[in-house]
Amino acid sequence: MDQLALLFALLLGALVSVPVGDRLGVPAPVLMTLFGGVLAVADFVPNVDIPPELILPGLLPPLLYAAVRRTSWRQFAANKRPILTLAVALVFVTMVCVALVAHAIVPGLSVAAAVALGALIAPPDPVAATSVAGQLGLPRRLVSILEGEGLFNDVTAIVLYHVAIAAAVSGLFSPWRAGLALVLSAVVAVAVGLLLGWGANRLMDLLGDPTLQIGLTLLVPYASYVLAEKLQGSGVLAVLTTALYLSEYATGADDVMTRLAGHTFWDIIDTLVTGVAFGLIGLELHNAIRTASGRWGELLGWAAAVAGVVIVVRLLWLLPATWLTKRLHARRDVEEEIPASWRETVVMWWSGMRGVASVALALAIPLETDAGKPFPDRGEIVFIAFGVIVATLVLQGLTLPWLVKRLRVRADAEREKEYEKDLAVRAAKAAKRRLREIEQVEDLPEELSEQMLRQAFDIGIRISPDMGEEERREAQHQRAKRLKRIRRIQGEMLSAARHEVLAARSEPGMDPEIVDRILRHLDVRSLR
Repeated sequence: MDQLALLFALLLGALVSVPVGDRLGVPAPVLMTLFGGVLAVADFVPNVDIPPELILPGLLPPLLYAAVRRTSWRQFAANKRPILTLAVALVFVTMVCVALVAHAIVPGLSVAAAVALGALIAPPDPVAATSVAGQLGLPRRLVSILEGEGLFNDVTAIVLYHVAIAAAVSGLFSPWRAGLALVLSAVVAVAVGLLLGWGANRLMDLLGDPTLQIGLTLLVPYASYVLAEKLQGSGVLAVLTTALYLSEYATGADDVMTRLAGHTFWDIIDTLVTGVAFGLIGLELHNAIRTASGRWGELLGWAAAVAGVVIVVRLLWLLPATWLTKRLHARRDVEEEIPASWRETVVMWWSGMRGVASVALALAIPLETDAGKPFPDRGEIVFIAFGVIVATLVLQGLTLPWLVKRLRVRADAEREKEYEKDLAVRAAKAAKRRLREIEQVEDLPEELSEQMLRQAFDIGIRISPDMGEEERREAQHQRAKRLKRIRRIQGEMLSAARHEVLAARSEPGMDPEIVDRILRHLDVRSLR
């Protein structure tokens, strides 16, 4: 098996792990890690040979962009205090604690290398946690905090990582120069991100076609990352800024096809890239075995000690931080999504699994310093990092569902239903307002006007059946049954039409381009 075949095996595994994980009740990232481990011990599977300088720009831009599409700038602004407490402060504290312990227990490990190790395993990965949350129905406030933490802690950790790697590679470190570099890196990244976001938004208007617009969204994250890095900025922060800008302004309310197709496209990209990243964790077992040859007890002890530090520091930080956030929340009476009980705080603690970002950063450690010498203790750092990643993924990932069930942490169904009902009422009112505006400029027959008014009401009640009175709900139920029957019949009619058109594709003299155009028209009709 060569490198290309190995990549295809990981991509296939990424797809298969989703339904298999759903059936087994195991998060797909955990399955992909185990799958990579199985491949790693197979004799016919080669060692992973990816240039370190290609890891970060290859994996992080699409993963960050896909993650940002699930959130918004307003959601971050409303929850900035709990998110920044986790994404900035906790990452820094974890990095310092890991660096101190690693420097103390690993003989000869330099301070810069220890800091790099601390930075790369400091950020928890939200992918596995939120995939479990989707299956277990965790409260939305916890999922929002985990997603926000996952976005912004990557930025913090990667900036600190780059500073530490630069110090280890060059052998020089100046706190003042590093601080100035951090500030300039952030300023450049935000400027590049906003500029590319604005330019991409304008270009989308010119492209018009949904296929071309979605293709552009695949290129923009990479362009943002590379341009920011060339200008000595933070590529990750630039991608984050670009993605937040586009998530707010790129798609209009009536861009239905772009939104639907884009959502599906980025779900596919996220699944494939995430699967490859977690598969690489298991595949690194090859190199781990080679590094640990004759030193298994020593290296496993170091990895266990660092993993213990990572887990304990998160708990010791979350308990007082959550208490303080609650006090400030109650005093200022602000709309923040915070853990409502100690049980939710424990779930947040146990959700701190390491994953994609840590994998990418560990593999991206340079092979040599500026002097041409091997990077100090690179093998040991990678072994410890992957030991921590596997330990947290397997231990916490497999036991998180049990913990959530044991603590009885559940989503607030009543609150979500109220939000849904409120939005349904607003949607129905907006439709009615537009109908009145049309009636003022167009002479609508009374029968048509009444029919349109019923449809305006139906817009809301189909979203939230609870918004209507009992009689209206029953009438809507009857209409829904009738509509369902009509749609079933229409679906079968359209299916027959599609089969006929597809059969014509193989007829002599038939132009396949015309067939595909007609088939697309029928597909759109079916979608509507």
